[in-house]
Amino acid sequence: MKQISKYKVDSALFITLVILAIISVATISSAELLLPSYMHGLALKQIMWYGLGFVLAYFIMFLGNDYLYRHIWYLYGIGILSLIALLLFAEPINDARCWFTIPGIGSIQPSEFMKVILIITLGTMIHHFHEKYQNPSLKQEFFLLMKVGIVVFIPSFLTFLQPDTGVVLIYLLITIVMLFVSGLRYRWFILLFGLLFLTIGIILGVYFLNQDLFVKLFGTSFFLRVDRLLDWSNKSGFQLENGISAIGSGGLLGNGLRNTPIYFPEPQTDFIFAVYGSNFGFIGSLLLIGLITFFDLRLISIALKNNSHTNRYIIAGILGMLIYQQLQNIGMTIGLMPITGITLPFISYGGSSLLSYMLMIGVIFNISNETIRYTN
Repeated sequence: MKQISKYKVDSALFITLVILAIISVATISSAELLLPSYMHGLALKQIMWYGLGFVLAYFIMFLGNDYLYRHIWYLYGIGILSLIALLLFAEPINDARCWFTIPGIGSIQPSEFMKVILIITLGTMIHHFHEKYQNPSLKQEFFLLMKVGIVVFIPSFLTFLQPDTGVVLIYLLITIVMLFVSGLRYRWFILLFGLLFLTIGIILGVYFLNQDLFVKLFGTSFFLRVDRLLDWSNKSGFQLENGISAIGSGGLLGNGLRNTPIYFPEPQTDFIFAVYGSNFGFIGSLLLIGLITFFDLRLISIALKNNSHTNRYIIAGILGMLIYQQLQNIGMTIGLMPITGITLPFISYGGSSLLSYMLMIGVIFNISNETIRYTN
């Protein structure tokens, strides 16, 4: 039997990740030209974050996934305490308490790491449930859903107060995807979506019929967030219009690296795809989308080949999060989705988000390594 190293990585996934890193740094370098001078140097910082990210992924491989699974409730507690600390001690940035500011380094966003913690927490909960109940009854599934609901509600509520509605949506999406692949009865999802649509209908009904009552019930902050989500449908707004114009200006082959002729806000994060499309055109955009698609399909392949149900649940949660963010970010950049401030994974600038993704990469490399061991 061939001996497999503990630190062996999936070569296709690793090469794809390196290419995404190069694209990220190059595009952020181009985005800097649209930013004020004090924000220049982000590309170098992104290189630093990627370097730290690979170190973090290696550290996760050193620890092993079993270690994370055994201690996940401690990590969950730390994540919850960090979200509470944000509300109590963090300095507001643009009227939001989402970041801890570290002088000389930048800002840390705990909710980004909470996404990963939540995925692993739910994966272990669902696995233990199915270990305990081979053929669970409706009552047993109901109690599982209640426990999952509590675990997800706590970080969702704390994150909503920051406020960061986009991350709350990701928490909920992760939960739904992981529960769906776990094999629970479909009637729960019919009931869930029925309640969800009813709740959305009531909220929108109050919003359109009596906005003063809406503000009294939900507050001004939530009113502004709903208002922003609905504004995308008319395809108006300076950021969206200029972002679409920038992509269109790239034509078939693009304007070239560091050549984005049209200004729009947040080119290094929310609208990074507009910078890339302007620089590399339609052909370059197709290549990037193809690369992202290959990355996602590779994760699916790793999950299908692995014998551990916990690992499959966790990869399902990771995939649900990544695919949503990919579709949301690219979709909002071209006017197909509402603008929610969701970044493009592995491409947009950001220390916390990138480190959280690389933490996931370490977990995935461990799962892939297990798959190789099983195969051999």
